[in-house]
Amino acid sequence: MAINTSESSDTIEKNIDLDYVLVNELGQFGRFQLKYICLIALPLMTAAFFSDYVFTAAALPQRCRIPECGERNKSAVFHPEWIANAIPVIEEESELASCERYVSVYPGYNSSVLDCPIDLFDHSRTKKCDGFVYGGDNSVVYDFDLGCEEWLRSLSGTLSSLGTLLVLPLVGFISDHFGRRMALLFSVFNTALFGISKAFSVNYTMFLILQLLETTLGAGLASSAFIFGAELVGPKYRVVTSATLASAFALGEVLLGAIAWLVRPWRTLILTLYIPVFLLLSYHWILFESVRWLLAKQKYDEARNVLENVAKTNNAVISATSMDALLNPPTIIKNSEQRSLIAFIFRSRVLFRRVCTTPIWWMTTTFIYYGLSINSTSLSSTIYLNYILAVAVEIPGFYSAVLTLDRFGRRKTLCCGFFISAACNLAFIFIPLDLSILRLVIYLGGKFSISLVLASLYLYTSELYPTEFRHSLLGFSSMVGRIGPVCAPLTPLLTAYWHGLPHTIFAIFGALSGLLVLTQPETLSKKLPDTLEEAEAI
Repeated sequence: MAINTSESSDTIEKNIDLDYVLVNELGQFGRFQLKYICLIALPLMTAAFFSDYVFTAAALPQRCRIPECGERNKSAVFHPEWIANAIPVIEEESELASCERYVSVYPGYNSSVLDCPIDLFDHSRTKKCDGFVYGGDNSVVYDFDLGCEEWLRSLSGTLSSLGTLLVLPLVGFISDHFGRRMALLFSVFNTALFGISKAFSVNYTMFLILQLLETTLGAGLASSAFIFGAELVGPKYRVVTSATLASAFALGEVLLGAIAWLVRPWRTLILTLYIPVFLLLSYHWILFESVRWLLAKQKYDEARNVLENVAKTNNAVISATSMDALLNPPTIIKNSEQRSLIAFIFRSRVLFRRVCTTPIWWMTTTFIYYGLSINSTSLSSTIYLNYILAVAVEIPGFYSAVLTLDRFGRRKTLCCGFFISAACNLAFIFIPLDLSILRLVIYLGGKFSISLVLASLYLYTSELYPTEFRHSLLGFSSMVGRIGPVCAPLTPLLTAYWHGLPHTIFAIFGALSGLLVLTQPETLSKKLPDTLEEAEAI
C-alpha cells in the first residue's frame, strides 16, 4: 500500500507538461497528429509557389528586331532564313547574339521580311538593339519587353526572396499574439490575393510591387504551417515530422514545375496556381488552434476542448491529474535580474564563436539550395524537367538526415553534406556539355547534399545554444540566412562573365562552411543545454 502511495505521490510531483502527456497518455504520433500533418501539407505545398518567378520571369531567346527587313513588332519570326545577314552568330554556341546586330549600310531603307540581302549590313561594325524579337511569349520578359535587361528580370526573384525576410517579424507577432491558426489564415489570404493580382499586372513595376507584397504579407505560410505541424507531436517524432513537412514543401515545388510545364502562358499559370489557395481559408473551421499556444496564453477552456479531441481521435485517455496539471500550471516567479543576451555573447568566447559561425551555415545553405534550384533551368532545353528533378531530389535528402543524424552525429552529417555539395559544384564546372547525363547526376548530387544539410541545420543549431537564449539565437541565424535566397536569383547573371562562376561561388561557400562545422562540438547524445555553462561544457 505504501508503494502505491509513493508512486502516486511521485506522479503528482513530476513536472507534467504537454510533452509528458503526449509521451505517456495521448500518444506521440497518433491519428490526430497524422490528420493534421496531412492537412498542413497543403499550405506547405502552396508555399512553394512563391518560386513561380523561375517560370513567370524566365529568360527567353531574344534577338534584335530588324526594321529594315520589314519586322514591325516583337512577335516576328524568330529565325528567318536571312537572319545571319543582320545579326552576328556566336560561333562557340552556334546561337544568334542576343543584344547586338550589324550596322545598317542604308539607314531608313525598308526591305521585305522575305528578302533581306547581306549587302544591307556592314559586318565590320555592330550596335546595340533598338527593339527585340522573342523566341517565346510565356514570360514577363515578352509582355513587358525586358530584352537584354537581365538584372531587371532577376529583380523579380530578389524582391520575392526579400519579402520572405521582411515577413518574419510580422508573422511572428501575429502568431504569438493571435494564434498559429490566425497567422496561417492571414498568410493564406495574402498569398492568394496578391498572387492572383500579379496576373493582371499592366507593367513590370506593378508586377514587382505585387511580387514583394505577396511574400512580405504571405510568406509566413511556411513557418506558420511548420509550427502547427510540429507542436503536437512527441519528442521522438519531431525529426521525422520536420523531414516530412520539408518534403511537402519540395512536393509543392515539383507540382509548380509540372503545372508550369502544362500551363505555359504566365498569366494563366499564376491564376492556375493561386485561385485554389483561397480554399485553404476553410481551415478556419477545420483546424483546432495549437494547444501549446492556448496553454501559453492561458486559454484553458479551448485547450481542454483540443486535448479531449486529441484523446478521442487517438483512442487514448488523458488522466484528470494530467489535465489539471496542464490547465493549472504552477505560478512562476520571475527573477528580477534581467540577463542581457548581448552581454552574455561578448562575455563568453564559446558563445561568441558560435554566434559568428551558425549564421554563416544558414546563409550558405539557403544560398546554395535556392541557387541550384534557380540555375537548374539552364541544364538543358527542357527547363521544366530540369527544375522538377532538382527539387524532387530534396525529398530523399531530407529523409537521409533522419537516418544519419543519430547514427553518425551532427558534425559529420553537416560537414560531409557541405563538402560533398562543394565537390559536386566544382566538378560540374569541368564536365563537358555533351556528357549531359553525368552533368545531371553531379548537379543533383550537389542539391541532394545541401538538402540534407538544410534538414539537419535546425536541430544542430538549437542544440548548440542554451535554453534561455535558444529561440533568439536560432531566429538570428535563420534571419541572417535569408540573405542567401535574396542573392541566389542574381547568380545566373554571373554566367555572362564565365559559365562556371555561380558554381565556383557555391563550392567556395560550401567548403568554407564545412570547415566551420569542425570548429563546433558534437551534440549527439548530449543533454540539451539549459544554461550558458552547460552549453560551454559540450
